[in-house]
Amino acid sequence: MTMDIRRGAFHFTSQTTALEIIVTSYLLGKDLMAFEMRVLIVVVAMVVCLPSAAYAEQGTATFYTPPYVPSSCYGYQNDGVMIAAASDAIWGNRAACGKRYRVTCTGATNQGVPQPCKGTSVVVKIVDYCPPGCRGTIDLSQEAFAVIANPDAGKIKISYTQV
Repeated sequence: MTMDIRRGAFHFTSQTTALEIIVTSYLLGKDLMAFEMRVLIVVVAMVVCLPSAAYAEQGTATFYTPPYVPSSCYGYQNDGVMIAAASDAIWGNRAACGKRYRVTCTGATNQGVPQPCKGTSVVVKIVDYCPPGCRGTIDLSQEAFAVIANPDAGKIKISYTQV
């Protein structure tokens, strides 16, 4: 005879003892519980990761070239080359200074370079202000821009998230 116990099918013969049935169902229960726990962990991990993707802002990026100092945030302090200047969209009267953003190229803004994206992301630190008239939401250093896109594009569509 076949008997369904907790989503598992077992084949029991007429000679199967009650103890064998109990042990089999107990072991199945432990396996299912472990499996369900693993599924729960994976689902929780996915949910935790979703907000960063779901809440990514959309904008545009341009780039600027050295010298990168002085900067509006840190004067003559050298903060390397993975840096950016914030437009009014994120500047917040210097509140953006020191914040780090993960920036990803999402597409072209012009016909000159129809597919500028390199399929990567870059994390930059806001060290400067891109004044009114700034052509992008974030003005990346030339080096940071080159990590995510072809510099010949000049301006690209991006998604960005504070990290």
